[in-house]
Amino acid sequence: MSTQDFADLKLFITGPTFIRPEVREAGQLPEFGHRDSENLKRFGPIMVGLKELAGCADDYHVILFNGSGSNAMEATVRSLVADDECVLNVSVGAFGDLYHKMAVVNGKKAAQLRFEPGATIDLALLEAALTKHKPACVTFTHNETSTGVVNDMKAVCALVRKHGALPLVDGVSIFGGAALNLSASGAATYVTSTQKSLALPAGFGIVFVTPEAVEKAKTVKNRGFTSDLVDQVGSALKHQTLTTPNTTLANQMAVQIDYILHTEGIANRFARHITLRDMTHAFVSDLPGFDLLAPVGHRSPTATAVRVPEGMAIARLKKIKEAMRAKGYLFDPGYGKLNSDLEESGQRVLLRLGHMGDVTPEMLTGYFEALRPELLG
Repeated sequence: MSTQDFADLKLFITGPTFIRPEVREAGQLPEFGHRDSENLKRFGPIMVGLKELAGCADDYHVILFNGSGSNAMEATVRSLVADDECVLNVSVGAFGDLYHKMAVVNGKKAAQLRFEPGATIDLALLEAALTKHKPACVTFTHNETSTGVVNDMKAVCALVRKHGALPLVDGVSIFGGAALNLSASGAATYVTSTQKSLALPAGFGIVFVTPEAVEKAKTVKNRGFTSDLVDQVGSALKHQTLTTPNTTLANQMAVQIDYILHTEGIANRFARHITLRDMTHAFVSDLPGFDLLAPVGHRSPTATAVRVPEGMAIARLKKIKEAMRAKGYLFDPGYGKLNSDLEESGQRVLLRLGHMGDVTPEMLTGYFEALRPELLG
């Protein structure tokens, strides 16, 4: 097998995302020892830069987990929910459901508040669930990748804290694509990863965690090893990872964070994502029979879910995927399990349009020009 066997497609899925040539080239930089002074040259600026992107300072620790955002999400459940406590998992889609599954398979006492795909978190229903279950922690998704819905993180966190619980937030698909102001959010933990809006290869989960949450973790037994927030913070305070990191990815991340902060600029990056979102909405509005799923005011700047016309089945979306592959693009035919459930219940299925990371307006225009005849054919 040679490298010619691997297609170099332009990715417009919801992750992994397009990687700039400069970031690819950074993968050829020298390896280094993760307990050596060379480590600080990479992870020092990375961790400082991540805090700047998040809009926080010393009120949060930032941890890099080997693995994925899912590893980091699971760590928050294992480290912060004691055996005699309840965790309330609030879900507006597949990744909210995933947080609930993580709680269940780790043997936690878990309750779930679930909303229909396309809906946002209803604060009145959330308050009722908080009153009923009296959870110690509440998980929810800031930006639901399967539906393109953005929840009002600050309002949800405030309500959760009103009931004395810690808000644990999944921000995997929005971090690096929108202003966060984490310090004012009320989140006890905020989880993201490298392969979405940061436009890097997959390989690190990222957790922002308050000192308050770390102190709570110290009271929880059986936190595991790599999932132990307390030990992870100990390494992070030295600008290290708990276990051996992917040093190739660390080199790429150092280059990319520097680019975001000092070349593109944070404000410009966030503004570009709004432009991409608006271009996507305009494209969908010009497609007869297609509709945006998320409600006005809660539409993601990084990923859009679209209801397809009546009669367009999953099989048709899969054919479009292959037609777009022939044109050099990777098209997203929707989140698999969600679409299967929708089709089985006789509802319109969804496609997804990814517009995150380092995608430019010119790239998105080219993609839409190629995609339009396939959708309408």
